[in-house]
Amino acid sequence: MLKEILLKNRTSIIKGKGLGSLYNRPLQPDWLNCTLHKRLQSTRSISRDSPEGIVSKSHLKEPDQSIPTNAAVKQAAKLNPLAHSKYESKQYQLPKWKEALGEFVISKFNLDMDKIRAGPVAGSYFYNICKEQGLQFEDEPLSNSAKFFYEDLNLPRTFSQWFQITILHEWMLFVRMRAMPFKYGRNYQQKLVDRTFADIELRLFEEMKVNSGRIVDQYLKDFNSQLRGAVFAYDEGFFTDDATLATALWRNLFAGRKDIDMVHLEAMVRYVRSQLYVLNQLSDREFATGKFKFVPINETVEILTSNEEAVMKEKVIQHYENLDKNPNILPSERSKLSYTN
Repeated sequence: MLKEILLKNRTSIIKGKGLGSLYNRPLQPDWLNCTLHKRLQSTRSISRDSPEGIVSKSHLKEPDQSIPTNAAVKQAAKLNPLAHSKYESKQYQLPKWKEALGEFVISKFNLDMDKIRAGPVAGSYFYNICKEQGLQFEDEPLSNSAKFFYEDLNLPRTFSQWFQITILHEWMLFVRMRAMPFKYGRNYQQKLVDRTFADIELRLFEEMKVNSGRIVDQYLKDFNSQLRGAVFAYDEGFFTDDATLATALWRNLFAGRKDIDMVHLEAMVRYVRSQLYVLNQLSDREFATGKFKFVPINETVEILTSNEEAVMKEKVIQHYENLDKNPNILPSERSKLSYTN
């Protein structure tokens, strides 16, 4: 179903450069040297057909003075905004004895790693890559993606707007999760949603300085309603056509702004379709193990030919077949999910 819908809307997907580096495939040396990877390698220059390039063509250059440009969010002292837990820090290394104990328990009790892996992948990695797209703090420089949303699209630098940017990216992951076997896809979605609201609650207390638990609960209920409404609207747009998707983006991401620039909507529709196309190229096993990252806003995606898709899938299949045959594979690296779809 996912592929059929994407093919129906393939005119919305950008053609240009950059697919090979859009997600971290477990590449083999021969794959690194193949013609397809060289042709699809990304570029740091701004493509004129990328979302960032399209927005630069807008004729509405004057920013709306009614939109706040200063972030109301202050970063909590001594906290890494993307890793409140030491276990999520990039510098953290699990002690060898804990790692060995974990591998023994997994092997001894024959634990389902595809179910367990949902926590660190969906609840940590996927949430962080969604969260950082629009992450912004007062008096701190913006990332490239945040500059696109707050400066190029002229969106307000507010906590509520950050939430809308985050749930847009989470919805795109939801679409791919629903294509997984039901019990695993549902688990991944639940872990992502649970982590989202746990982090929002923490940020409301620590960064927004909300001291009332009752007010925080009210905010969480409101954000939950926004999430449900946005997912329903984006689903309708994804299943129907670009006009419906643009309407959903206008109502949610742009908050129904009356002076909306149609060029901005076009850029966002192409951005969403591009991300979904890349997600569609991933097998269940690749996606479930976190071999994905969002397409940068200054890059475009080219639709692969049938032959190119076959070559890419053959490389992936060969990699995982060799991995599964490896007698030294760790129990935590095993998976029952398909790598051929």
